[in-house]
Amino acid sequence: MDTTNYFYWNTSPEMFSFWGLSVGWYGVFFASGFFLGFHIMRWIYSREGKSLATLDSIFIYMVLGAVLGARLGHCLFYEPAYYLANPLEVLKIWEGGLASHGGVAGMLIAMYVYAKQTSDINFFWLLDRMTIVISLGSFFIRSGNFFNSEIIGIPTTVPWAVVFSRVDQLPRHPAQLYEALVYLLLFILLSFLYIKHREKLKPGFMMGLLMIVIFGSRFFIEFIKIPQEAFEPILTLNMGQWLSVPIVMLGAYLIYSSRVKFKNEL
Repeated sequence: MDTTNYFYWNTSPEMFSFWGLSVGWYGVFFASGFFLGFHIMRWIYSREGKSLATLDSIFIYMVLGAVLGARLGHCLFYEPAYYLANPLEVLKIWEGGLASHGGVAGMLIAMYVYAKQTSDINFFWLLDRMTIVISLGSFFIRSGNFFNSEIIGIPTTVPWAVVFSRVDQLPRHPAQLYEALVYLLLFILLSFLYIKHREKLKPGFMMGLLMIVIFGSRFFIEFIKIPQEAFEPILTLNMGQWLSVPIVMLGAYLIYSSRVKFKNEL
């Protein structure tokens, strides 16, 4: 196969190092998502008259919920036998192994706990506004995956194929960029809905939309990704797709419920 006309990607996962400490692209992108997300929520809190005194704690909850949920999700969904036999290995987050589905569950739990402990914050009010932050953070995470040459697509001859030369010399679908583009467009859409139509949207609508778009797109893009785990090729749908289905259904239920509430108030 002639690969001379394709884009070659061989960037090191390490952005730079000093004093023996390595700083990776993925970590920088991950931190950037939370940094920008914090300032977006600060703007939202100020705009809607919420106390900024409680804002710092929400991101502590979110980071812990996302990281712990993603780690436990990977261990339980993808390699349960190994981690049940070696439970201390669960703690080795630095070795990799994070599942976005678990991360979503962890963040939902974290937001629920935060809302319960904050007198002027409603859980669904928080959910809908955090969709803006989550979609932007998801864009940064998938961009980090691209810099790491991970979660790559299957070989293809499409003109925009990428040769991840740190992996092999085959032109492949840049699956990470497909997802990143979807998440960036979703961020723009959710930001527009919030700024222009916030008063018209019923609680749960924006979160339902996020669940459908993120995990609906994830379901279809999985068809052009290489398997993440050794057991997945024998499955009709891979693990990521099976886990996406109930989240999409939950998103559809949230949108349906918000529409029903809207009609009942007319």
